[in-house]
Parts: sequence; structure tokens; C-alpha cells
Amino acid sequence: MAMSLRASLARVAAQPARVGRRSVVSVQATGVINPSVKKDLDKVVDTIKADEIEGKKGVFCRCWRSAKFPYCDGKHAAHNKETGDNVGPLIIEKP
Repeated sequence: MAMSLRASLARVAAQPARVGRRSVVSVQATGVINPSVKKDLDKVVDTIKADEIEGKKGVFCRCWRSAKFPYCDGKHAAHNKETGDNVGPLIIEKP
């Protein structure tokens, strides 16, 4: 049975992240994972329907640094280099 986009995102989000040591210290010290995305909101929630994804796949940010959030713009590469983390985008392929 095909899983909905929302269920797929929830399943991925529920998995524990493998985080580099320096990154963990930073998050523990500040308690903040999201440095700048939609900070005027109480909670950041984005809903994207699978048929709204352009092309054959959607590439979504998981590092919270993308200027195109919720879409990935590659900023995770600099984040990973700076922190020793290993985060990358969530890629959803359309059938």
C-alpha cells in the first residue's frame, strides 16, 4: 500500500538523527535547532501535496538553513563542514 507524503515525512522525522558531536553541544547550549526560518511563528509547519512537487522529485531541507525552506538549497554542506554533522536533504521521488 502506498504511503502518503505526510505519513512518509512523519516517519522520517520520527527517526533519531545521527548528529556530530559539535552540533549536539551547540543545540544543547542554546536549545535552538532552527536559527532563522519563520521565527515569527509559534511553530513551523509546511504541507506539500505530492502532486505539487515539480518534476520527478522533491528535495526538502532538514538542516534548517535553506533560504528556500522547506526546499533544500544545499546549505547543509557548509553546516556539515562547520559542525561535523552529516545532515542532508529529504528526497521524495514521484512514481
